[in-house]
Amino acid sequence: MTSAPRSHQAGALSWRVLLPLALFALLLFFLARGLSRDPREVPSPLIGRPAPALDLPRLDDPGQRVQATALRGQVWMLNVWASWCTACREEHHTLLNFARQGRVPVYGLDYKDGPAEGQAWLAQFGNPYVASAFDAQGRAGIDWGVYGVPETFVIDAQGVVRYKHVGPLTAAVIAERIEPLLKELERTK
Repeated sequence: MTSAPRSHQAGALSWRVLLPLALFALLLFFLARGLSRDPREVPSPLIGRPAPALDLPRLDDPGQRVQATALRGQVWMLNVWASWCTACREEHHTLLNFARQGRVPVYGLDYKDGPAEGQAWLAQFGNPYVASAFDAQGRAGIDWGVYGVPETFVIDAQGVVRYKHVGPLTAAVIAERIEPLLKELERTK
């Protein structure tokens, strides 16, 4: 009679050991998978979908507006930035060089910033933008799925978001991701 409870106890003991080990192994699997991914490649639900509405005052002239609907028919980029963003300074030289090439029009979205601060920042570091929209409250940024700056989007001529880059743009990102995409979009025009 005493052997049945011991066998039952041994089975319970093995589950008490195996279950935490299995959970630990599962946790390690997901951790390893997450660490192997590039944190700048954040999947966006916007990819392949129409760009969210953008109808905001211009930073340099609040009487004029930046409207995504007015940009249909051309491929363009939207770069989300702010004067308080240190990573935006990191990418700014690269963005200026890219904009000077005139490959596609680059528009800015000054995110959760003050207009005077944004204007002063562009005056100090240079203005790569055809125009920069002003999003003081961050509502447009929410529509675009922005959770940090800088972020950059490529929008095709039909107004569909084709690419999103999280973090500072680099020459490598432009050469390896954006330029090939722009060539592809030109062929499919």
